[in-house]
Formats: sequence, structure tokens, C-alpha cells
Amino acid sequence: MKIAVLDDYQDVFRTLKCAARLKGHDVVTYRDTVKDPAKLAARLNGADAVILLQGRTPFPRGAAEKITTLKLISQTGRNVNHIDMAACTEKGIVVCGSGAGLPNHTAELTWGLIFSSLRHIPQEVQRFKAGQWQTTLGTTVVGKTLGVYAYGRIGSIVAKVGRAFGMRVVCWGREGSTAQARADGFEVAASREAFFESTDIVSLHIPLNKETRGIVKHADLARMKPTALIVNTSRAPIIEDGALVKALKEGRPGFGAVDVYESEPVLNGDHPLLRMDNVICTPHLGYVDRDTYEKYYGAAVDMVLAFAEGKPVNVINPEVLKK
Repeated sequence: MKIAVLDDYQDVFRTLKCAARLKGHDVVTYRDTVKDPAKLAARLNGADAVILLQGRTPFPRGAAEKITTLKLISQTGRNVNHIDMAACTEKGIVVCGSGAGLPNHTAELTWGLIFSSLRHIPQEVQRFKAGQWQTTLGTTVVGKTLGVYAYGRIGSIVAKVGRAFGMRVVCWGREGSTAQARADGFEVAASREAFFESTDIVSLHIPLNKETRGIVKHADLARMKPTALIVNTSRAPIIEDGALVKALKEGRPGFGAVDVYESEPVLNGDHPLLRMDNVICTPHLGYVDRDTYEKYYGAAVDMVLAFAEGKPVNVINPEVLKK
């Protein structure tokens, strides 16, 4: 089989242990992202299978209808909101998805961003290299209030670390989320308004879907303290379009730490948050580590090999197999 691996930004796929299991197949990797449907179709024509890492490349109907050779999409994870499933099924393209991420890795980055912001680590590193010594005064987390929006796989880890650091931890989210938070001994805010008003740090861990798109409004952010920090290592569209930039410019909250953006990859520094002194930005590093890549890509390779043997697994559109 000819297999295309998209969005391998670091050219790392070939170095992973799981890649060796594709020996005997023709594997081509691409380091850039192509979003134009016609260009994506041109790139994939000739391939039998494509491996997609998370939602980095959208796969719309415009691409599916122009591709003539593709038989399999092997998707890391089971989130296929970026794939036109109906179009794939019509075209006879099997879509398989599997491989949960490691929640502690995104939780680690969340805390890295929190401390980077509160202790001005990026700025101090750069100024130290430029010959300066101690130019800012940091803020401790001890005794501060951490707000965790969505107490799930990642949010629960972030909350427990906050408690270990001597913080008051307050949670908010849907009923199932808050019920679990209470069961684990965490406080749940009396209201949505109280959640945003009372916290010194708000960390968002909300999965993106039709119901959660734009769930955090400008009005929510505007309730935050001028000294507060908003952290988003989830997905950018969970915040109302334009609301974060507007709120940070207005000074409520006073600071931001962001790992996710509306359209990725962000190249050439072309994003308003990158031009703001009160924001720390990282290029969607939450799951970008070797252990997670081995897990994600390992599952994707398993699905490719199973399909090659005529025994597809983890099929998300099983109706395509009946054609």
C-alpha cells in the first residue's frame, strides 16, 4: 500500500518505533499542512491510505470527491469533526479512529504555561541572555484561587496539582463534570458568574463540539479580575470568536496563556495574541511529546495494517463496508 502521513511538522514519524512496522509499504510523509481541498486531493491521489494526526488537516467533501485512489483514513483519536464522514462513506473511504491521548501531558503543559506567565519565565530568560538581571517580580500560586472549567481527564489532574500547591480550587462545567469534582472533594462555584469573578487563574479543559463552540463568552472573561490569568490548552473555538483578544486588550483578565488557535498552524507570527505583551503563546504543544506520538501513531499504524490484511478495526463509518 502507498501510505501518506500528513502534518509531520517535526519530521519525526520515521523515527518512531511504530513506523518500522510499515516496512514493505510505500510511506510518504509531509511536514506542512494543506487545507485547500483541491490541493489536498492532488497530494493524496495515488495513496491508498492516509494517516491523520488529530485535527491538523480538515478533510472536507471537496477533497473526498476529487480523490480517486484513497481507501482508508486512519485517524489518531476518535474525534472526526474535521472529516466529512458522509462524503467519505459515499466515496467508499473507510474511516478508522483510535488511540486516546495521555491526559497528564497536556496537564503538564498547562502548569508550564501558568508558571511561565506568573513568574515571567520567557521574558526573564530573554533579558538574561541580553545581559540583564532580574527585571520583573513574579506571583506565587499559594493561597490563590484556581478555576478549572471542565473537570475531566485533563482538568482533574490540573485541579489536583493546584491543590498540592496550596491553592483553593473551584470547578465549573456540566453536571457530570461538577458531580465528579464534588466526589473528589473539590468546590463547585455557586454560579457561572461567581466562577469567573472569584478566580485568579481560569484553566479551560472543554472538548470542542457543536455544543461547546463559543461556550466561553466575552461577558465571562470581562468578569475576571485585572490581575487574573486565563489559560487555554483545549481548543481555541470554545471561546467566542474575537472575545479573548478583546478582553485581554480591555484588561479583564489581565493575562493570557494560550496553546491553541482558531486556524492552525499559525505561521510568520500572524496572530493578534502573538503581538500582545500580556500573553504567552505556544504552538499547540499539549500532546506533542514522543510518548504521546508513539501511542497515537502506533494506533494509526495498527489500523492501517489491519485494513491491509482485509480486517479493518475501529471503523467509524461501518456502513461503508456493506457497499
